[in-house]
Amino acid sequence: MNPDGIPSPPSSWRSFNIGAWLRDLGLDWFSLNLSLNAYAVFILLGIGVAVWLTNRRLVARGVEPWLVLDIALWAVPFGILGGRLYHVATHPADYFYEGADLLRIFYVWEGGLAILGAITLGAVGAYIGARKAGLRFTAFADALAPGLLLAQGIGRTGNYFNQELFGAPTDLPWGLQIDRPNVAIPVGLPDSTLFHPTFAYEMLWNVLGALVLIWVGRQLSLHWGRLFALYLIWYGIGRAFLETIRLDPAELILGVRVNVWGALFAVLIGIILFVRQGYRHPGLEPSPYYPGKEWSPENDGDSEVESDDDYYSVDDIVGESSKTAGRPGSTTS
Repeated sequence: MNPDGIPSPPSSWRSFNIGAWLRDLGLDWFSLNLSLNAYAVFILLGIGVAVWLTNRRLVARGVEPWLVLDIALWAVPFGILGGRLYHVATHPADYFYEGADLLRIFYVWEGGLAILGAITLGAVGAYIGARKAGLRFTAFADALAPGLLLAQGIGRTGNYFNQELFGAPTDLPWGLQIDRPNVAIPVGLPDSTLFHPTFAYEMLWNVLGALVLIWVGRQLSLHWGRLFALYLIWYGIGRAFLETIRLDPAELILGVRVNVWGALFAVLIGIILFVRQGYRHPGLEPSPYYPGKEWSPENDGDSEVESDDDYYSVDDIVGESSKTAGRPGSTTS
């Protein structure tokens, strides 16, 4: 372990100019300067992992392979929009001041996607996509929960490259070196001061949470959105604590950072959802699909097939199997 702490990536690593790289290879005709930002790469990588894992979990319950992509086409744009709007709303001083370039509101690649906003508006997009696909929103949300935590953890790596979302000063061996100047660093601290890598703490908390949710889901057979409720509780608890040691500027409500209130609200919603859904739906979901929307691999690709056969869902990801009896009218691939 470096006795001087963990170094941050140099600012030159935050963005890679593909156009300049191609010209260096001799392709002088390529005049565009296309930049690939580290923050965006890790956000997209996280989304990819979440989609892959969610697909596996849904297929294990008898859902058409890669139907998740149809839902992601709604959920991802809504989530990015919600995350950005929440960030801007809770950091107005960064975007609204005399002489400010208001176009920076849309510069997502510079950092600034609030998870709480992404969850809120992303859920709206996911609900629309799931309804259009004939899938129960609760089935999709439960399948998504572990992958969502993994996506958030991977996305936090982008904060490391941007040198943001670090915490209070520390003398621990894993303290983080931060380049100066940085608006989040309090005035008067020596240049040798190290800081808590709170984004790394959140990454570890999220990865651990994904494993916990998968294990709990297998042990308790949680359906009807109850596994997603545990996601809200797990993430909210960790986020509420980590917010108390972060240094980046944030709006305060009653002297408490606004994201702490948001995280506690997520915990409250998770508890209410867990209890309410357990009371209303004590058993397993009969099918991840709405009645009449079921998909069968035998009829894949034939939208006109009608059958008197009963359709059954395969063992779901938590190891329980449930039998559904229904007569689909038509199937789509």
